Amino acid sequence: MEVQMGIKRTAAMMILRHGTSFLLLKRNNPPNIGRYVPVGGKIDPHERPFATALRETYEEAGVQLKAEQVRYAGVLSESSPTGYNWICFIYQAEVEPFAPPPCDEGTLAWVDLDHIPDLPTPPTDWQIYQYVLHGQPFALDAQYDEHLKLLDMREEISGQRVYPQP
Repeated sequence: MEVQMGIKRTAAMMILRHGTSFLLLKRNNPPNIGRYVPVGGKIDPHERPFATALRETYEEAGVQLKAEQVRYAGVLSESSPTGYNWICFIYQAEVEPFAPPPCDEGTLAWVDLDHIPDLPTPPTDWQIYQYVLHGQPFALDAQYDEHLKLLDMREEISGQRVYPQP
C-alpha cells in the first residue's frame, strides 16, 4: 500500500538497556541507514503499538519480554517536507546484558551512554535517552528541513524547546 507523501507512518521502538548501556542496532536499511538506533519497526495493520514493540524486540534481538518488564517511555512525532514523516511509540525495558544475536536489519551492539555521542545516531535520540534514564515521560515533536536536518524539537508536555538548546 502506497502512503501519500507527508502522511505519517507509525512505528514502535523498544529501548533495551542495562543501567547506562543500551542495545543499539546499526541499521543496514533506510530510514537511518548506518545509524545506531533502538530495535523497532513499523506497526502492522490492526496491531497495537505495544504489541509491535514486543514483536520487533523478539524479531530483531531475540528477546521475549513479558508485559510487566516493559514501560511506556513516550512518543516522537517527526515531520518534514519529504517522505520522512513518522509517529513512533517508544517503550523501554531494563534487561540483563546478553550476547547480541545476528539480525537481518543490521548489527546489534551494547553501547554505554558515554559512547553514544561518538556514534552516528538520529538527531532526536540523545534527548530520548535522557528522558528514559530519568524515568520522565515525553511527547517530542521534531521538525526537519528538506535535507532531513533537524530544525526544531519541542517537548509538548512541558512546552520546552529541547533542540536547538535554548
